[in-house]
Amino acid sequence: MKIKNWLERKGWAFLLSVLIPIGIMVAVYLTMGIYPTSERTVLASDALSQTSNFFASFNNVLHGEQSIFYTWYGSLGLNYWSFMAYYINGIFSFLVVFFDNQHIPDALYFILLLKFGAIGGTFWIMSDRLFKLPQIAKIMLSISFALCGFSIAYSPQQMWLDGLIYLPLVILGIHLLMDERKPKLLFISYLLLFLSNFYMAFMVGVFSFLYVFCRFLTEPKRYKTALLPYLLTSLLAGGASMVTILPTLLDLKNNGEGLTPIYSFLTKDTDIWDIPAKTMVGSYDTSKYGSAPFIYFGLIGLVFCLFYFVSRKIQLRNKLIYGGLFLLLIASVYIEPMNLFWHGMHSPYMFLFRFSFLISFLGLLLAGFGLEKVTKDDVNQLINCMLGLVLLYVLISFVANRKRYEYLDQKTVLFTLSLALVYLLLGVLIQKWPRRMMLISGLFCVIFIGEQFINAQRIVSGIAAEWNYPDRKAYDDHFSDIQTLIDVTKEENTSLYRVGNVDPTSRNESFIHGYSGVTMFSSIRNRHSSQYLDQLGFRSTGTNLTIQYENNTLIMDSLLGIKYNLAKEDLMKYGFTAKKKAGAYTLYENQFALPLGILTDKGIYKKNAVQNQTELLQYLSGDNSSIFTFAEVETIKENNVNVEEQEGGVYYSRTSISNRELTYSVDVPADSQAYLSLYGKGSGVDVITKVNGIQHLGSLDSSGQYYNLGYYKEATTIDVQVVFAGEKVVQLVQPKAMFLNSDRFEKMMKTIQKQGVPFETTGRTAEAKVNLSKEQVVLTTIPYDKGWRAYIDGKRVEIPTFKDAFLALPVPKGKHTVKLVFLPEGFSVGLSLFISCILLFIIYNWWEVKRMKRQTLLKKEKER
Repeated sequence: MKIKNWLERKGWAFLLSVLIPIGIMVAVYLTMGIYPTSERTVLASDALSQTSNFFASFNNVLHGEQSIFYTWYGSLGLNYWSFMAYYINGIFSFLVVFFDNQHIPDALYFILLLKFGAIGGTFWIMSDRLFKLPQIAKIMLSISFALCGFSIAYSPQQMWLDGLIYLPLVILGIHLLMDERKPKLLFISYLLLFLSNFYMAFMVGVFSFLYVFCRFLTEPKRYKTALLPYLLTSLLAGGASMVTILPTLLDLKNNGEGLTPIYSFLTKDTDIWDIPAKTMVGSYDTSKYGSAPFIYFGLIGLVFCLFYFVSRKIQLRNKLIYGGLFLLLIASVYIEPMNLFWHGMHSPYMFLFRFSFLISFLGLLLAGFGLEKVTKDDVNQLINCMLGLVLLYVLISFVANRKRYEYLDQKTVLFTLSLALVYLLLGVLIQKWPRRMMLISGLFCVIFIGEQFINAQRIVSGIAAEWNYPDRKAYDDHFSDIQTLIDVTKEENTSLYRVGNVDPTSRNESFIHGYSGVTMFSSIRNRHSSQYLDQLGFRSTGTNLTIQYENNTLIMDSLLGIKYNLAKEDLMKYGFTAKKKAGAYTLYENQFALPLGILTDKGIYKKNAVQNQTELLQYLSGDNSSIFTFAEVETIKENNVNVEEQEGGVYYSRTSISNRELTYSVDVPADSQAYLSLYGKGSGVDVITKVNGIQHLGSLDSSGQYYNLGYYKEATTIDVQVVFAGEKVVQLVQPKAMFLNSDRFEKMMKTIQKQGVPFETTGRTAEAKVNLSKEQVVLTTIPYDKGWRAYIDGKRVEIPTFKDAFLALPVPKGKHTVKLVFLPEGFSVGLSLFISCILLFIIYNWWEVKRMKRQTLLKKEKER
């Protein structure tokens, strides 16, 4: 009965708070040609290369195809539990189970719309309890938050939007705890927030703590007894979330990059007009470097927020306290140490000022409290606030730096000023003709919806211009071809093997197709293994956000267990034979690929042992023969390029707009796999090599340096065409030809293959049987992680670290079963805390409810 009554009285308002943001975004995306099953998708920016692939992998988890704790399909292997804590643990992520992996773009479209709706819904829930306002006002405030500048501009990073969903519930929970001693909502909201995304949870957690402090300062005597319950509830919620947070923190401690050093007090590339400029309708500059914070939350919300501070009906103390919180958030934009603090002392990689949604939220929260105080007598004051904004926007359009604020074009200024003037006119009409209130209110709502649509459409258009909303084929082009060939490899193997795609569709395609590879682009990664793989020729520099398979040698193909290659053209690799073709791709099998484990000795643990791929091959084979030879290359043709040789290397600059082209002549000895070594600097420069009619694309700063020129049985001379595409000047170490002797390579690999140890992998375990004539070390290519536990014949043994990169386990003489089991470091402790903290909170909440009932009874008895 209560639910039915609520639905009749308020349910319509809640539904509108959810459905209107969804409807507006549906309409906006429709203008971009995006809808379910459309050719164009919502996969802008990292949503294409990361989110779509990661959600496809989660779909595999939900269908029982991989473990929730560990994935073999994230590069060589990855802690999936920590990976989920950043990318996947959103409230609607489970919905991918209703889609196959080829239709993940549609799943993400629906999930994104649901998140916009959920943000509006939770803000309405908060508004309904906190604000004494007409439902239409609560709906408008809710829509304003759901479609704030941050939520739309950063929608390609949709895992961050969960923070906006839970923030209103956290603030409502704080009010209920401090005012009514009801901690349940705060505990649940904090717990779900911490479990969904630890990154946004940190920002919301800090903000909510500051908000509690501000509320305490407004009425210290009243609220001082609420501080301990708040801290207790927060600690219990934080403790319960340790099931996710603790393993993630330990993983970040082991694999995350260092804290960003502070070089200046003020944040670079900021300007005094950044804040007011981003309150204008549809203002989108960039989400790359140099952007201003996205803080738009609607002109109506902004006017009532200003009213909160200019009205005499609001206590001065409250204005100063909440104004101080506002100033702190704004100061965090301009003061670099504060800016870094909100980001966990890690400078963001584009998508700057990720805490800016807090400014929008606080503005709308204060707007709600200000709106409560509005009466007919305040219309003039509201009109003055709007006039002040109009004058400010006119001033910005005239005095702001045109180059920096070029995004404030005529349309942006015109839309903003026009809407502000229309709102002014409606305000005057309300004052002049109060009897036409219904009609004017209807017009007001239409204009408000129009403003939200215009703002959303302008920002989405900005995203499309900067990042592009790609066509579906960018995601699923050749999907069935690749999947068909991957399925063939799975049918032929029972032990773990790896695949390398020389023509990848994305840097994370191994997640979606379910194969173990090398290439990956992820903020959650195993940095130690990536750093060692970089030494072995797989490019992974800087903070190791990416690691690339392309452009390495046959040695690493074989040692790393790359049993298969996928390629669109002739692979031109010694030892690889074509097995099957599907569409544009051909599957090649490597006859020299090793299993997951290799027998060696304890010398492998020495500090300076096996520092590059040649040393590793020689050590494992026991053969110190030289396998590579080098030769100079002769430049026989240059086109649109100016070549300068200096002490730092060779510089290649353009002489016109066209790409730079060079042709080299290379004398290849017999029985050789030939490579062209191109190592240097040139961010954003693509390298196209063409030899024998076969063309390959690489990236100078992210691909490996050894560009494959093919295998040659007989000595020959080849011409190699190299094209540098991009605007930057290219700086290279003098290009050289490198030749791998195929006979020596085959001999050494066959020696190592005899020492191979196949591992059967299922879920989070890997198991092998060995029969050793003496004590040896089983060196695996499984990335080292403290979550691994090793067992020999069921007895747990310690795992010595091999350069903190791979698992390498000493095994005694005789027949043994070696088993490796992964459980994220800290998970067991976190699970214990999860259970115990929830139980403690249940007991605490029961005690608090009982105590409040007792106090109520005593109060009633006193009143008698």
